[in-house]
Amino acid sequence: MNIVLGVTGGIAAYKAVLLARLFVEAGHEVHVVPTADALRFVGLPTWEAISRHPVTSSVHDDVPEVRHVALGQRADLVVVAPATANTLARMAAGLADDLLGTTLLATTAPVLVAPAMHTEMWQHAATQHNVETLRGRGIAFVGPDSGRLTGDDSGPGRMSEPTQIFAAAQSLLAGRHPHASESQIIVDQPTSDLAGLTVLVSAGGTREPIDPVRYLGNRSSGRQGVAIAAAAAARGAQVVLLSANVDASVLGEVGERSTTRVVPVGTAAELEAAARTEAAGADVIIMAAAVADYRVAEVSEGKLRKEDTGGTPPTLQLVENPDILRGLVVSRAPGQTIVGFAAETVEGEDELLERGRRKLARKGVDLLAVNAVGWIEGFESAGNTLYILDRTGEVVRRINGTKRETADGLLDSVLAVRLARDIL
Repeated sequence: MNIVLGVTGGIAAYKAVLLARLFVEAGHEVHVVPTADALRFVGLPTWEAISRHPVTSSVHDDVPEVRHVALGQRADLVVVAPATANTLARMAAGLADDLLGTTLLATTAPVLVAPAMHTEMWQHAATQHNVETLRGRGIAFVGPDSGRLTGDDSGPGRMSEPTQIFAAAQSLLAGRHPHASESQIIVDQPTSDLAGLTVLVSAGGTREPIDPVRYLGNRSSGRQGVAIAAAAAARGAQVVLLSANVDASVLGEVGERSTTRVVPVGTAAELEAAARTEAAGADVIIMAAAVADYRVAEVSEGKLRKEDTGGTPPTLQLVENPDILRGLVVSRAPGQTIVGFAAETVEGEDELLERGRRKLARKGVDLLAVNAVGWIEGFESAGNTLYILDRTGEVVRRINGTKRETADGLLDSVLAVRLARDIL
């Protein structure tokens, strides 16, 4: 397929290099059309090296070929990433005084736009009017996401990750218009972008026995971890699922997939032993299980009965369980990507992210998925909201949707980390 990648003058232009590489590696012919301002962020040699085609921003080059309309006529898809507020305004007005503008007017192919700008610019009435105008013309949008922007700013306006844009583009090329909800979740995902990788996932909640009848546990159903395992398998990965007390009804078809091996565990000690064994062969480790921080120092061999204590409540001495996630980070294999989870009861987003950043500093993972839990959210629910923090504590994505949708969004972020490591 012929893909025209329009790149405009925003700091997120560096991410478009990763996007161009994804298109090339998928076998597409990629023609990059940067604006003059975009070339101030990423230079011409980079675009030509990645796309393997000559690159220009001028309508006066290749005049005999009529390049200023030929690119648009031949395109199967045009992607604009990043698309600045200025670009959206120019597209809405139909301006065509550079190569990207003429290409957009000359094409009849689907157009996918990934906006990127400061929050105030995105939320401005003029920008929103331009977006609605473009949507009305059939132009598809992916993003923007909410997260860290240039400087100290944070909020909606961050360009979606290259893997998310790639997934939306693949959907358009396959004739499926990507459905983007308010949280910009792209449901249609490529089915082979994890091929060749082994993904280790933990799900559920550990149980620490008190006696043969009772235990210390938590309310985790394992749905989020199972959704991650299912999504990874659907995208071509070999999956090992460490299932900590997950009901068979939740495991569903995951346990029947030939590409997924389920390892049942009960306690934190059992989970640690299984994780250490399986981690040796894993490319990606995602620890989504809720692990008990403490266990009973001495487990009773028989049931603790009121009649045996003379009416005095028994005292349970607790000891700390091993830090499984930190142990995996310390002993990680070269090139391994490790993702942790942090479920927190908080009063607001600021506290949630602050607690997440403190846990990130303690664990040293590549990504940390942070979500709020409580009596009516997080555990045992069909949906979830994940904030994905990178190693620096920056929110790289906010994903809201079903647990399968948040699972795919998390895997997109994992791929972005691995791709950036490979390129940079």
